[in-house]
Amino acid sequence: MTVLQPGPPVLPPGVSSSRPRVTELRLSAFARHRATTVPLGPFTALSGPSGSGKSSALRALDALARLGGGAHLSEVFPDPRAYVPERARPDAQHRRGFRIGCTVEGPAGPVRLDLAVQAEPELRVVGERLTGPDVIYLETALRDPGRRDVQAAWHTAGSVPVTRGPLPDDLLGTALLPLRVAGRTEGQRRVLAAAEQVVVGLRSAFACTPDPARMRAPVPVRADRLLGGCGNLAAVLRRTRAECGNRHSLLVATARAGLAGPVLDVLAEPAGRDGSVRALIDRGDGLRTPVERLADGELRYLALALVLLTGPGILEVDAAAEVPEAYQTLTVVADDFDRGLDPRQSAELTALAARMCARGHIRLVAAVDEGAGADRAARAHGATVVDLEP
Repeated sequence: MTVLQPGPPVLPPGVSSSRPRVTELRLSAFARHRATTVPLGPFTALSGPSGSGKSSALRALDALARLGGGAHLSEVFPDPRAYVPERARPDAQHRRGFRIGCTVEGPAGPVRLDLAVQAEPELRVVGERLTGPDVIYLETALRDPGRRDVQAAWHTAGSVPVTRGPLPDDLLGTALLPLRVAGRTEGQRRVLAAAEQVVVGLRSAFACTPDPARMRAPVPVRADRLLGGCGNLAAVLRRTRAECGNRHSLLVATARAGLAGPVLDVLAEPAGRDGSVRALIDRGDGLRTPVERLADGELRYLALALVLLTGPGILEVDAAAEVPEAYQTLTVVADDFDRGLDPRQSAELTALAARMCARGHIRLVAAVDEGAGADRAARAHGATVVDLEP
């Protein structure tokens, strides 16, 4: 694996480097990955040929984000055997699994989360560690396979240095700590700060893979928080056009640069009496083209541009509601970022991503095809480019 990293980003006024953000993804044993570490900058492009593990790396990041939001293992990994490394041999109890982790930086400093999951014979957490540079905040282990919990120990300092107790074996223990730790001692407050930093950093992720087939149909006007597949594009366009003229102008300019034919505006109009709307491209002279007539690549280009120009209030992201948006950094996780795009569209979209990430508006982790153009454009715009090898 080769990593090309730019220099430290220059943050704009009002953007704090102390916002919780995922800065490293670890794939200790996951799918085809073994001991793989992926650094994550403001704009990260995962490059490599088909089969190099780009999609599985993004899948691991999305899985950690969902677990951080309180999802159960079975929801996150409906087919857990698919993520067990092929050459992994079962132990004497016929157990096999996978291991993933991440580092989240923020006010509490760098905090590492490492998770071991058993996939066979049954899905469960068998070990979790939450650590800082000089302390183990949380450590869990499966002591009794007959019980549906893990034994946990978390740092408390004071007269009792460690508190022990059971935690469920189908949830992320880190996400449960705010419910278990009182925060009375300095040690407990450190544990809470570390756990909350990781949860906020993970929950501020939005997995996005636009599906052109879903974008062509009218949608209810009230479905105006953008879904990961972007099927409700029309309703979101209607909302963003009304709420933020500046960002809508940027969207129109981006559409003009990447769509075929003239583009005066991008809008939505009623599609019937049922309250649904459909998206249109205003060509001028009274001509409006419904988006269902656009090519798949054009639809994906338009949807990704909209994602890059919006934020947590528009995207259907499980952000930490109790934390103000000003203290969160949205991370867009985009698989097949350049699929179906021509070189001009790839260049325009990559340039837009670089601008938005440089402003601190979002962070982007995108998988791109090796040699298709987006990887070269990402390098040219100072992205962290990670070349994965098959």
